[in-house]
Amino acid sequence: MVPYALTIFVGAFLLFQVQPLIAKYILPWFGGGPAVWTTAMLFFQVVLLGGYAYAHLSIRRFSPRVQAGVHLALLAAALTQLPITPAEAWKPTAADLPTWRILLLLTATIGLPYLVLSSTAPLLQAWFSRPHAGQGRGRGH
Repeated sequence: MVPYALTIFVGAFLLFQVQPLIAKYILPWFGGGPAVWTTAMLFFQVVLLGGYAYAHLSIRRFSPRVQAGVHLALLAAALTQLPITPAEAWKPTAADLPTWRILLLLTATIGLPYLVLSSTAPLLQAWFSRPHAGQGRGRGH
């Protein structure tokens, strides 16, 4: 149980630390306005939902062994994208609306790692609950 809990805790910690970190990093690049912060938060909410959807579909359609294999492959692919700090080439060159550029930048730099992190907790909880199904219920259930 401890490895599951520790992995879920570390994943959640990283998940919610990276949001303000990367948003604060790119904020000055795009003028520092509220639209930049709002766009970044929109991105993170959409990818978080995508990670939950991936975990849900994976749990419903695949065996635990296939789920683990796919998740490990995605994790390996996400590790190739580290570090998550965007290159200077991502800085805007014009004063146009930055929304699409911000979304593209975040997708390219943090998209896959964030998706994998967001799906880790639901997957681990499902894997933990399978062999423990029915345990811990009180009398009368």
